[in-house]
Amino acid sequence: MPYYKFKKNDLFYNRIKVHPQVDFVIYTGSVFYNNKNYEPGAFEDPVLHMPPGYVSLHEINVDRPANQLVYPFVTKDGSITSFRTVGTTSFNTDFVYGDKITGSYPQVATISRDYLSASPTDKKISALRNTIDWYRTISPEFEFSNSKRDLSASEINLISLPSIFYGSSIKKGTVDLEFYVTGTLIAKAQDVRRNGELIQTGPPGSAGSGSIVGLALYTEGFLLLTGSTSLSPHVENYPPLGAPHSPSWLDFATTGSLAGSPPSSSFNLSFEGTTFIPTLTMLAHARAGELNHSSNYTYLDYDSYTSGSVSTGSTSYIEPEYNIKNTVKSPYSDPTGSFQKQTYISRIGIYDKDKNLIAIAKVATPVRKREQDSYTFKLKLDF
Repeated sequence: MPYYKFKKNDLFYNRIKVHPQVDFVIYTGSVFYNNKNYEPGAFEDPVLHMPPGYVSLHEINVDRPANQLVYPFVTKDGSITSFRTVGTTSFNTDFVYGDKITGSYPQVATISRDYLSASPTDKKISALRNTIDWYRTISPEFEFSNSKRDLSASEINLISLPSIFYGSSIKKGTVDLEFYVTGTLIAKAQDVRRNGELIQTGPPGSAGSGSIVGLALYTEGFLLLTGSTSLSPHVENYPPLGAPHSPSWLDFATTGSLAGSPPSSSFNLSFEGTTFIPTLTMLAHARAGELNHSSNYTYLDYDSYTSGSVSTGSTSYIEPEYNIKNTVKSPYSDPTGSFQKQTYISRIGIYDKDKNLIAIAKVATPVRKREQDSYTFKLKLDF
């Protein structure tokens, strides 16, 4: 089997920019991600050891019994290696050399909601202050504190979106929030200006329509909803605000992470992510005069292959001569077409520098390779 080394001009490194669609439906205390169905397993229910609306970061322990889960571990030794979640003090006092420090799988992620009351000492909104102010050049609405309002003294509905759902950033202008009561759309918010301002766009004529109800931090994955206008005369309990009241954007996604879910309200959150996929394009050449011999037994004429035998003597060792089978197509059964060396390329193996097979590329239909033919196969690998 011949080996060929890729040359400098045979390798092209690139990346593909994609925008995966993400959709969350939040209803009766549950979150549903991209309309995925519940998946029971043969040995464990659910199959991925996580509730609906979550995504597994590694997809380890698929359908594995709960008492047989694999887990990460390191042994405390002179290398001082540990998990990031284990603090220095705990590492030094809770473990001795030779102890096994363990983690756990699966590791999962989902969206979360936090209601931030009007408190200047709230750590979560304080931690976002510099980030919000940095976007002031895009829109004055991102000014953390101005003559109109101070976010540290405002009620905020904070929606957190883990980056595993969107990649590098959320695509601008794709955030779409919908608020339903008893199945009827009462409010819809979108970033129609593509600058992070979440504007209530519907239904037409609804209370608060056309106003800015929140902000989107696309790179960081946060939605800050500040709209307090009543969206409907409907009244029910939206935790954690206590007594039943009319819904507003401060109540959006209440059922996502808090108990006491309002049974008549449901929410839809959709957006597109921005993800870059590194790709490697490889050009594999089958030049004229090359790759016209095969190690397949069918490459040889059957009669000559079975009748030949090795001849040995005191001064000689003679191998039989095998004839190559003539596979040239002819409209006649006899005589056959004029003999030509030809093979059929069906797959290409990719090897590392130590000649370990790391990838196989297959063609849909084997390609005939004659001595005068020259081909270039374009292979693409995503990683």
